[in-house]
Amino acid sequence: MDEVTFTNLDEPLFADAGATKRNLVEYLGAVADRLIHELRDRPLSVIRVLRDQPPFMQKNVPKYTPPWVKTVSMWAEASHREVSYALCNDRRTLLWFANQRAVEYHPALFRAGRQGAPMYLVLDLDPPAADAFRLAVQAAHLVRRVLTEAGVDSAVKTSGAKGVHVFVPLKNATFEDIAAAARAVAVRAERLDASLATTAFMKEDRGGKVFLDSTRVGGATVVSAYSPRARPGVPVSFPLSWDELDRASPADFTIHSAAGSLGARDPWRELMPKPQVLPRDLIDEGHALPVARVQAMHEGKRRARARRAETSS
Repeated sequence: MDEVTFTNLDEPLFADAGATKRNLVEYLGAVADRLIHELRDRPLSVIRVLRDQPPFMQKNVPKYTPPWVKTVSMWAEASHREVSYALCNDRRTLLWFANQRAVEYHPALFRAGRQGAPMYLVLDLDPPAADAFRLAVQAAHLVRRVLTEAGVDSAVKTSGAKGVHVFVPLKNATFEDIAAAARAVAVRAERLDASLATTAFMKEDRGGKVFLDSTRVGGATVVSAYSPRARPGVPVSFPLSWDELDRASPADFTIHSAAGSLGARDPWRELMPKPQVLPRDLIDEGHALPVARVQAMHEGKRRARARRAETSS
């Protein structure tokens, strides 16, 4: 199949997967054109699940990677080194990853060679529990309302885990302005219903609310539409219309069912608006807001000092 040699196809993919490696290969083969359209030329990180090992994220391609897998070398700030990222630009590369037991596909938010031209603003809506997807849907509608009132169109998909991703395709935007606008959108959505949604970065401060994560910028990645997830049942991150979202459940879309639900369609491409320019008022409002990660880091240190002082007193 596509010049890729497959091994151990009938082994379980991982514990609680309810699927074999063959199921993964067949699913990725069925959605290859749609998934590759999302991954093309975007530096790729994958989550692999090897036999009897916990899942791990792989950014740097292994030494045994075939020469026909396109790569791009980039500086990784987190690890302070050059990393050779794969570019999953064709079916053969995708199926090679499948044989490597790469279950999840997390592309960068820019194309290789165009780091200064980010593609999306993303809000990751994280509910407080695995069975609280309906809360994430409600929060997504808050985010959509904020965006619509700002004159911005958006697309939505299940995360494939417990939450929802809202995407805004962009043009002529910098990472700094996207980060600022995302903070402003999250804060405005929180104001609409503070009993449902929160921008609190620290889990202990969320009070059972949906976390509006506005930090998916810069070197961050977001799991691709159509990507499986390394979760029980192997759910898939699935694009939906806003009306469909209200009737959906993450369990509706797995590597066993998602391809059949798609038929010949590519809903992520169909539903994605054209790239837009961010409204200036969102950007300006966001630049006046504190950066969540930095704020949480300082607050965490303050709380640690307070605990140490309390213990020693």
